[in-house]
Amino acid sequence: MQNSSSDIIEFLEENKQCSYFPDKIADIRYRYIQNQDTKTYIKMLHRGWRRFGYMNFVPECKTCNECKTIRIDTLNYKFSKNEKRVLKRNQDIQVYIQKPSLSMEHINLFNKYHQYMTEKKQWDENIIDPVEYQASYVDGAGEFGKEILYFLDDKLVCVALCDMTDDSFSSVYCYYDHDYEKRSLGKFSILVQIYLAKQAKVPYLFLGYWIKDHYSMGYKEDYAPFEVLQNRPTLDEECVWAKYIKNKSLD
Repeated sequence: MQNSSSDIIEFLEENKQCSYFPDKIADIRYRYIQNQDTKTYIKMLHRGWRRFGYMNFVPECKTCNECKTIRIDTLNYKFSKNEKRVLKRNQDIQVYIQKPSLSMEHINLFNKYHQYMTEKKQWDENIIDPVEYQASYVDGAGEFGKEILYFLDDKLVCVALCDMTDDSFSSVYCYYDHDYEKRSLGKFSILVQIYLAKQAKVPYLFLGYWIKDHYSMGYKEDYAPFEVLQNRPTLDEECVWAKYIKNKSLD
């Protein structure tokens, strides 16, 4: 069953502080959907929408278009030698896929990750409590929301939230323990999602918004070649995608 208009609350927030550039103003369109069907979700995903909990959003900034929606062509993605080394380095990690859940292990790891990012990368402080975590990362999963849990010696070291459909996967969020920095757990998690999509013959993995050369969002260029959404289509308009190619090292 598809969502009816009565299931959706839509609104536009204008002139808010941009999350990525301190000197810019953002305009964000939201759709609050409590019982989102997969067909509607896929349609929105291909048009640049993202989801946290029941809330879906897409930037509609009037004076800026830096946030680019990108998707990896998973079926044709070639792992580099470095990426193969990361996968091999983490062969002893146990990986579990299930519906999103909530535990104090989740909360403690999330807050440990964000404390590190605040100290090392000057991120805004983001200490979460169980109610906030439930609303952002557990609610709204529907038929497609999953969490990928990574355990090392029975210790939770990484959590990746990923929406999984037959059409596309979408990386929602990932946090991990920086005590295991040499394992490159963030990169490992993305490579696992690419691998899972390949195995399931799912053609795309959406990585959210990419901002070229940005201190926080620029790393996604490491996974080129990928496709970039060229327009800002409404839900009734066609999407225009173009391939972005970077000279990727094979080492």
